[in-house]
Amino acid sequence: GQFSGVCRSKDNTSHEGVSLAYGTAGFRARAELLDHVVFRMGLLAALRSKALAATIGIMVTASHNPEEDNGVKLVDPLGEMLHPSWEEYATQLANAEEQELQKVITEICQKAAVDLHKDASVFIGRDTRPSSKKLSQSVIDGIQVLGGQYHDYGLVTTPQLHYMVCCQNTQGQYGKATLEGYYEKLSKAFMELMKQSHCSGESQKHLKIDCANGIGALKLSEMKPYFPPEVLIHIYNDGTKEKLNHLCGADFVKVHQKPPGGLDMKPNERCCSFDGDADRIVYYYKDTAGHFHLIDGDKIATLISIFLKELLAKDFKMAVVQTAYANGNSTRYLQETLKVPVHCVKTGVKHLHHKAQEFDVGVYFEANGHGTVLFSKAAETKIRQLAKEEKDDEKREAAKMLENMIDMINQTVGDAVSDMLVIEAILALKGLTVQQWDALYTDLPNRLLKVQVADRRVIDTTDAERRALTPPGLQEKIDALVKKYKLSRAFVRPSGTEDVVRIYAEADTQENADALAHEVSLAVFHLAGGKGAPPQPI
Repeated sequence: GQFSGVCRSKDNTSHEGVSLAYGTAGFRARAELLDHVVFRMGLLAALRSKALAATIGIMVTASHNPEEDNGVKLVDPLGEMLHPSWEEYATQLANAEEQELQKVITEICQKAAVDLHKDASVFIGRDTRPSSKKLSQSVIDGIQVLGGQYHDYGLVTTPQLHYMVCCQNTQGQYGKATLEGYYEKLSKAFMELMKQSHCSGESQKHLKIDCANGIGALKLSEMKPYFPPEVLIHIYNDGTKEKLNHLCGADFVKVHQKPPGGLDMKPNERCCSFDGDADRIVYYYKDTAGHFHLIDGDKIATLISIFLKELLAKDFKMAVVQTAYANGNSTRYLQETLKVPVHCVKTGVKHLHHKAQEFDVGVYFEANGHGTVLFSKAAETKIRQLAKEEKDDEKREAAKMLENMIDMINQTVGDAVSDMLVIEAILALKGLTVQQWDALYTDLPNRLLKVQVADRRVIDTTDAERRALTPPGLQEKIDALVKKYKLSRAFVRPSGTEDVVRIYAEADTQENADALAHEVSLAVFHLAGGKGAPPQPI
C-alpha cells in the first residue's frame, strides 16, 4: 500500500512528552531528538510538492544555535518560507503518535487537496553540524516513502538552497540551479559593478570575515576563485579548529556587542560576521581608541537605501521595512534625512518579506542582520530595459548599476554572502570607509531585557507589537514611564518560543535606557504575572 514504509524502525518514534511547534525557524531541538521529526518533514515536503506541482526545499540546520542542536525548515517554490497554513500541518505531523501517522497524512491530503499519485520533487541541503548528514538521510527516507524524487545538494548555506529552489521553479529564469550558477551570477554582477568604481584605495579592499566555524567558510572558499585577485577577503573561524557558533558568529557579536574570538582586529579594519547557516551578517570595527563599533542590520539597510535612492528614477516607489526593534535613530535618518518611507511590521522575516513585496523596491532588514532587497517584476523589467536602451549616458550607467545590484542580491531570503558583496560594492563605489558609514547616524542607547511569566499569552499587542492591549493598565504604565526620559520609547512583546516577555527600551543615554527598561520590566512583572523574584536594577 501507499504507506507501507511510513511506520519505520524504533529510532523514528516520537519522543514522549516533547511537543514541538513549527515556527519562523522551522523546528529546532537537540539533534538526538530530531530523527523522527526530519523523517516526517521529508513526508511533508513530498506532500507540499504534490499539492503545488513544484519543487520544495528542505534545509537541515539550526542556524546560530549551539552545535549540539539541529533543526529543519521547508522552502516554498519561489524560495520563500513555508506558507503559514502548512506550518500547522508540520506541527501536527511532527507530534503525531506513530500509529496515527497514516491518519494525519490522510487528513492533510483531504484538507490541502493533495493527490498522492502526483509526482513530488524535493531539494535537500544541510549545514556542517556533525548530526546533519544522518538527519538529511532521514529526510530522504521520508521523501522516498511517498515516492518522491529528490536532489541532495549536500553542504550548502541556507540562502543557497532557497536560491536553487527558486531557479528550479522559474525554469531557470532566476538563474541556474547549481552552486556554480550561484557563484557565477553573483561574482559576475559584483565584478561588473566594481568596474564602474573609480576609486582605488588599497586599504579599502581588505575585509576580515568571521564565518562562525560554519558552512559560510566552506562556501566562501569555494567562491574565491570566481573573484579577481584584487578582492581580498580573509576568512576566520573556518570550522577547522573550533566549534560552530562558539564565541563567534553574527548572533554572538550582536548580542554581546563585542568582537568574536579567533579574529584579531587592528584599529579601523573592516570586519564582518556571518551566522551559522550564513543567512545573517553584521559589520564592525575598532576605532583608534580601541572602542568597538557594531554596524547592524539597520545601518546596512540605510547604506543600501542611500545607494538605491541615488540611482532610482523618481517614478519608482521605494520603501524600507523594519520591526519595532529597529533603532529609533535609523528610522529618523531614513524618514527625515533620506526622505524614504519606512514601514514597521511584526517581528519575523515572513512579515518583513511580505510587506516589502508591496513596493517597486522594498529594502528590509532585521536589526540582527537578516535582510535583503526585493524588486517588483515591473521595476526589474524597466531597469533592464533602461540599461539597454537609455540614450542619456548618466541614466544608462545608473540603470546598469541597478541591474547588477538585482543580479547580486538574493531576493529569496537574507544571504550573508550576497549582502556582503552588495555592501562591499557600495562602499567601493561611494568611496566610503567603514567609519564614514558608521557615522551616518549614531544609534540611540538601548537595552533588551526579558521577564519570566507564568503564561506569555496574557500579553497581547497591536500596532506592529509597539503597543500592549492586555493586561489592562500595562500600556498606560509604559506610556507614563516613557514620558520621563528624552528621545525614549519602549515596548513589550511575548516571546514566540518560551514563557518570557521581551522588553526593549531606548533613550538619550545608556543610563536612562537601562532605567527605563528596568522600570518597564517591573511593570510587566507586577501586571503580567511574573515568576520568581522581581527584576533587579541593571
